[in-house]
Amino acid sequence: MDETVKHLRAPPPTSIYADQHNISNLVQTMLSSLVVDQPEDPITYLIRLLQRTTVDIPRVLVLGPPAVGKLSVAKKLSAELRAVHVTTNSLLEDQSEWSTQGWVLEGIPQTSLQALSLQQAGVIPEHVVLLEAPDDVLLERSRGKMVDPLTGDVYHRTFVWPIAGLVAQRLEEGRSISQEQRQAELQRHRCEVTGLKAAYQHVLKVVNADQPHADVYQQVLAFVRTRRRSRTPRILLLGPPGSGKSHQARLLSQKYKMVDVCCGQLLRSVAADGSAVGEEIQSYLDVGRPVPDSLVLQVLEERLSRVDCSCRGWILHGFPCDLQQAKSLQEIHPPNRVFFLELTDEVCVERISLRATDPVSGQRFHAVTRPAPSSEVQNRLKTRPEDNTNSVTHTLSQHRTHTAALQCVYPHAGRIDADQDPHSVFESLESRLTAD
Repeated sequence: MDETVKHLRAPPPTSIYADQHNISNLVQTMLSSLVVDQPEDPITYLIRLLQRTTVDIPRVLVLGPPAVGKLSVAKKLSAELRAVHVTTNSLLEDQSEWSTQGWVLEGIPQTSLQALSLQQAGVIPEHVVLLEAPDDVLLERSRGKMVDPLTGDVYHRTFVWPIAGLVAQRLEEGRSISQEQRQAELQRHRCEVTGLKAAYQHVLKVVNADQPHADVYQQVLAFVRTRRRSRTPRILLLGPPGSGKSHQARLLSQKYKMVDVCCGQLLRSVAADGSAVGEEIQSYLDVGRPVPDSLVLQVLEERLSRVDCSCRGWILHGFPCDLQQAKSLQEIHPPNRVFFLELTDEVCVERISLRATDPVSGQRFHAVTRPAPSSEVQNRLKTRPEDNTNSVTHTLSQHRTHTAALQCVYPHAGRIDADQDPHSVFESLESRLTAD
């Protein structure tokens, strides 16, 4: 094997080590417990904490608009998990049991600013449940609310009603507010819910609360019982030319702040920096020859090891293209999510014939999916020689030859139908990512 590739067989990067040993989740647990309990001897406290199974301690937020059923779900969930049920009123009470029993926060936070404050205070949830229902349903429930004066449990004649007859007999009507006040509360929630979703997007599940209470609770319980692991995303997009890998990588990068690593663009960037490696790469680009794997892997290893990739994660596309490249990538920076964007050759050729490159910025545009932003850019676009029909057909033939081997390296990869509009493809990718 090439000496350069052998040299790349170094210990796994910090992000890989963190994934293997669940370090991120462990650090979050320790930080949260330290801030909440504030022990006099932090070192001894942490040693004792590490000796317990802290990673399994529940840390749950139950959010949603007024009358959506947060209280009923949170109380039942805290009892099931044997965790502390925390409400707005009890938030400032004794928190000594939080680190040992875990917690279920009901209706907290209510704004994205409060979410940030909780995070800064070390209160970092592992699961966030957002209950949603139409406004007319919520208004109807708020009018029919009944409260058990002994337990504080909330019931409703058509949504959730106590099984025990004695409980039903002692129910009292809940606090009554005007229609205008109810609508104002709902409006405040609607204004803040987008920010809350963004704050907790990686640990969030939205549950439709406009269904029987038992069904709502079972969905919430199933979600909370799933083991969540904080993984730095290392995403690999594979697929034939024209399948939309670059476009989807850009969309994922914009939304989730991951680093978009296009192998071809990275090589051109290094070739232009004047370094010894760059000059060697440029010598291959000048004559239209493939850059040797040893050089490609050297450049990729350096880029994927930078702090931004280690902390924010990355999306790689344009590499690997064959079995040996895939095996080499596994040795230095193995991806933890792989997706094949699937498309027929006929559609690929049609798509590629409509794309062109801006020689000034190096950006690639497409007549349909990503048109040039102005007439000035449109007029200077150039079609690359390798995008002609004959070249594309040859490239597609090579790609199909190696696809089966790549699928063997990544047997658990997701398969995405790329013969859809870009937004639908992105939704498919996103749903697979957030489901893990």
